[in-house]
Amino acid sequence: MAELKNLTKRSENYSQWYNELVVKADLAEQSAVRGCMVIKPYGYAIWEKMQRQLDDMFKATGHVNAYFPLLIPKSFLSREAEHVEGFAKECAVVTHHRLKTSPDGRGVVVDPEAKLEEELIIRPTSETIIWNTYKNWIKSYRDLPILCNQWANVMRWEMRTRLFLRTAEFLWQEGHTAHATREEAEAEAVKMLNVYADFTEKYMALPVIKGVKSANERFAGALETYTIEAMMQDGKALQSGTSHFLGQNFAKAFDVQFINKENKLEYVWATSWGVSTRLMGALIMTHSDDNGLVLPPHLAPIQVVIVPIYKNDEQLRQIDAKVAGIVEKLRNRGIAVKYDNADNKRPGFKFADYELKGVPVRLAMGGRDLDNDTVELMRRDTLEKQTLPCEGIDAYVQDLLEEIQQNIYHKALAFREAQTREVNSYDEFKEEIEKGGFLLCHWDGTPETEEKIKEETKATIRCIPLDGDRTPGKCMVTGKPSAGRVIIARSY
Repeated sequence: MAELKNLTKRSENYSQWYNELVVKADLAEQSAVRGCMVIKPYGYAIWEKMQRQLDDMFKATGHVNAYFPLLIPKSFLSREAEHVEGFAKECAVVTHHRLKTSPDGRGVVVDPEAKLEEELIIRPTSETIIWNTYKNWIKSYRDLPILCNQWANVMRWEMRTRLFLRTAEFLWQEGHTAHATREEAEAEAVKMLNVYADFTEKYMALPVIKGVKSANERFAGALETYTIEAMMQDGKALQSGTSHFLGQNFAKAFDVQFINKENKLEYVWATSWGVSTRLMGALIMTHSDDNGLVLPPHLAPIQVVIVPIYKNDEQLRQIDAKVAGIVEKLRNRGIAVKYDNADNKRPGFKFADYELKGVPVRLAMGGRDLDNDTVELMRRDTLEKQTLPCEGIDAYVQDLLEEIQQNIYHKALAFREAQTREVNSYDEFKEEIEKGGFLLCHWDGTPETEEKIKEETKATIRCIPLDGDRTPGKCMVTGKPSAGRVIIARSY
């Protein structure tokens, strides 16, 4: 039990706290493949709940799922210049298609006779293979729009990895849509940004700022990148989802044209958008504490755990019978409940384990509770305990789960607001950036100034907020005119 609880404190070493928590809470672990992770069943159960909810939201907005190849011909990446430049350094390349037994008979080697005529790239993202496919699907305006989404894995050869936040292989969804007009495509990109924001705020209890990326931070091959930015407990930003207006760049690269209503040939307009298992990192770092995970009830695989405390087998049988009715009532309300009456771990160990794993509500029933027809309840977000009658506990817990969901959202929002401040001079900025948080600054809009800030302070322009202060001012670095304040922060 001491091992479960023996977490590094966030105040001592936030990075180490995060790394330990991911492993100790049974979410993921390093794999035999450098930079790749094993997502363990409990971690995957959280991702599944995210996936299911997002998938429902995509389908409610008219999108359908498809699947495209993992391997992309190298020549495809060469067709869109910005795109290939953006991903070239991260690509894993397949060069051969066969192994053979080594001459000494002790293993296998690559068969030099099996070299591919054209190398294949393990997808870092799928715009190229998808737009090559869309060429066969689109002939007329009647074929549009195409609203496809893909749940998949991708590979980006990261040198410095951290479980969930940055791994060489990760899971994600990528939407790829094709439209007849610029206006439709731009509206789609904004719509999906709003879907992501709704999901993160309502289900992850994660407050985000919606904005537009600067040209330097834009997706390779996009005309505009929209983003949701979240603040972690160490004051760093985490890009939590992006939606890209691709214009006609990929349609031109792959010659995807259609006959419009005026009977004229025109290039298709495009978007792409995605969120990944990085959201797991955001979930952990936003809400969790020195005791372990704190999960929002809307995404917790186990929303309520019930633990019996008993002296003998007869008392356990009585508690089992009593708890069975409570479990049934909770499940009838759609609550995910687990009754842990396994006899291979002591109640104290179970308490520590479920606290570490962030289960929102814990119920415990012992001999005295059995006599009094009560149950002890502990809520994970505040660690408060109370003894309540068994009668009506199901309705109470249902309301409490919603209260916990709202409480952790508002706690995260209050933290972000307290760590967001206006800065007007570059000297002040250099001091304030060391304290973390979101700094609202005037910027002259040039890539040169943006690069200077990044080089000298390791901070980047996270976004130009869509709902931010667009009062003109003077750039804090150069004194040149600024169209409005942007958010600058250090980030993951």
